[in-house]
Amino acid sequence: MDRRKFLEKASLYAGGSILAASIPLEGLSVSLSTGEDLRNKKILFVWGGWEGHEPGKCRDIFVPWMRDSGADVIVSDSLDSYLDEEMINTRDLIIQVWTMGTISGEQSQGLLNAVKSGVGLAGWHGGLGDSFRNNTEYQFMVGGQWVAHPGGVIDYEVNITDREDPVTRGLSNFKMHSEQYYMHVDPNVKVLAATTFNGSNAEWIDGCVVPVAWKKYYGKGRVFYSSLGHVAADFEVHEALEIMKRGILWASESKYGVKEKWIKPVY
Repeated sequence: MDRRKFLEKASLYAGGSILAASIPLEGLSVSLSTGEDLRNKKILFVWGGWEGHEPGKCRDIFVPWMRDSGADVIVSDSLDSYLDEEMINTRDLIIQVWTMGTISGEQSQGLLNAVKSGVGLAGWHGGLGDSFRNNTEYQFMVGGQWVAHPGGVIDYEVNITDREDPVTRGLSNFKMHSEQYYMHVDPNVKVLAATTFNGSNAEWIDGCVVPVAWKKYYGKGRVFYSSLGHVAADFEVHEALEIMKRGILWASESKYGVKEKWIKPVY
């Protein structure tokens, strides 16, 4: 798809025609103490893939919020958006919601190059952590890959492991009724929240602690991931939505913020 056709397709959403989500967003505080915000930020929101994760409904939660916060958002339902080097490298942030599926070598390289050069990347659940299963360089960029959710939709707890980071500061441990993601995770990430498996659905992982939310870098690009958000209703949980919004804010500063240094896989 050439740039003109892509932009024509993206313009279906670029004019702000997406309906606001029905999930209540009032009372949420997403500003960070570092002064990060979305005013004048340029964002590419790519959605699609497996419909079971409700990418369209999730789009309708986050895109109106970003636009109301002053961001310039291009919304695309095509991975060909990663082929437009001129457009993608002028973006501050890419948000991807694309579970499973396949990505071509050219599409993948466009995304990888953009993030490596400093464009931020953010996403959640399978939309970022279970995309393009045969692409290991993509997984290296994200910092983790989904491998199981024992028991399917269950009750579990998320524990805040870093209470000093702006993304999780002021939040308490909270409960979820959703898929508890068991993930293979890069050791060179900053873990912000984690969950403990009880072994009732897979006895050999009883007591295993797995990260839920983390920060990392890929080249110069900030990468933020949260395993929460199996379906749109999961974001009715205040903490799940707050973590994702704050993570988006952090990743959007990829080109402007001071590079943070850490090796902190503390669970």
